[in-house]
Amino acid sequence: MFEAATKTLAQMASPEFRRVLFKAIGFALLMVVLAGFGLHRLLSWMADSGAAWAEASAGGPHAVWSILTWIVSIAAALGILTGAVFLMPAVTAFVGSFFVDEVAGLVEREHYPAEPPGTELPLWRSLYEGTKTALVSVAVYLCAVPFLLFAGLGLVLMFVATAYLLGREYFLLAAMRFRTPEEAKAMRRANRVSVFMAGMLIALFVMIPIVNLATPLFAAALMVHMHKRLSGRRVELIEPTRA
Repeated sequence: MFEAATKTLAQMASPEFRRVLFKAIGFALLMVVLAGFGLHRLLSWMADSGAAWAEASAGGPHAVWSILTWIVSIAAALGILTGAVFLMPAVTAFVGSFFVDEVAGLVEREHYPAEPPGTELPLWRSLYEGTKTALVSVAVYLCAVPFLLFAGLGLVLMFVATAYLLGREYFLLAAMRFRTPEEAKAMRRANRVSVFMAGMLIALFVMIPIVNLATPLFAAALMVHMHKRLSGRRVELIEPTRA
């Protein structure tokens, strides 16, 4: 696993990877900005509507309600900035679905040139896996927020969930280049511990601000190596039995 991570980090400095990296970072930033802008407008509208309703119901100086609305809007903006850090797993899951085949192809050509290349996944399959994982990540984030007040328990829950979700998604996307979805899922279940441990490296990567914008590339490349290693180990375990 650590050898796979080392190979991945070394290849990320290559010109081919950098080209994909810039595209992935640009897409991720666009997603974060659009989501943040949309949420801010929604929360600001809710604050204005709530203040207007409260002023009409309770009365009082208009200036007081305007100040409260302004404070709530600022708090919402700060909350969105903070939330963007925690929502990076969701952004990573969605963005990665667009680049996993390109990254996997680079890794296979660089490190496994003698082996048959994988088959690119249909875009709908990649988007399905990425969107599903992104939505589950958002749900986990919302459930974990209340636990942030209890000695960091929320952070632990989010870390474990991120390791599981991103490890699962990227391993399946790497495996489905060579296997049917059913076979890929069965292989993931048979190697759940190894996949989860690799997912922990992805979870650590996604927790580093700025650097985490490159998570889709790191995760996709790492799981290509993991799939190759686990496939080789499986062959080694089967062949002696046949003999």
